[in-house]
Amino acid sequence: MPTTPRQVTPDGDGLIRGRHETPEERADRRWGELMQEIRVAQTGVQILFGFLLTVVFTPRFPELPAADRTIYVITVSLGAAATGALIGPVSFHRLVAGRRIKPQAVEWASRLTFLGLLLLLATLASALLLVLRVATQSAYVPWLVTGLVTWYLLCWFVLPLWVRGRYTNGAGDSPGEAKGARLTDRR
Repeated sequence: MPTTPRQVTPDGDGLIRGRHETPEERADRRWGELMQEIRVAQTGVQILFGFLLTVVFTPRFPELPAADRTIYVITVSLGAAATGALIGPVSFHRLVAGRRIKPQAVEWASRLTFLGLLLLLATLASALLLVLRVATQSAYVPWLVTGLVTWYLLCWFVLPLWVRGRYTNGAGDSPGEAKGARLTDRR
């Protein structure tokens, strides 16, 4: 059955009131958006994890001090956990597809993705610590890694949360609905 496009028109007060989509349409849209986000993160974590798996076979690995070997084991374990969490939503979808629970599947897949991003952050921090310790053997490495992790936190969590708080009321409203923002606002 062909559908006609829905027009989102401003109410008399000039505010946009959302997408006017059914719960099923919203779940489909959110699932598609989530899959695009996961594709980006999955690629990065899989490349990093693949690289980490090869390190143990290098000639220099047996010469690493015990502390660096411990950091390596932790890094590989975090990378494996991040890979599992970021691939999890695909398996999740496969197992629940066709059961008419897509809104719930989207919610759980979103949680897995968030967990995967946290694990990826920990993997990157641990990998940076290991590589920079081996490369420089300098006392400033923990400070450098702390600065880089702070940068990741700002980019991945603080800025998006600030934008969400600034342009929405926190209840999932669209940007045009935030705090009386008018269509003509160019913030």
